[in-house]
Amino acid sequence: MKDLMQKIIEFRDERGWAPYHNEKDLAISISLEANELLENFQWRDSEKAVADSEQNIKEEMADVFIYLLQLAEKMNIDLKEEAFKKMEKNALKYPV
Repeated sequence: MKDLMQKIIEFRDERGWAPYHNEKDLAISISLEANELLENFQWRDSEKAVADSEQNIKEEMADVFIYLLQLAEKMNIDLKEEAFKKMEKNALKYPV
């Protein structure tokens, strides 16, 4: 994962985008990219949407992931650790 984060930071920095990648703007970008992902499914059932737009769906998912990783890095958050904590919390909230 560190090699991916390094690649993302290099890409961002080579383009001079770091000043624009603050917490607020990264969160906005996550939402915008998630909506672009959702567009693939609008007015279609899941099976048709995946069949027609699988590559675009993958790309939009990657965009969301890339922005989320950048936000986590900016805020010094270990997403893996937080996901485990959230799953524990969810298990208590929604018991079997």
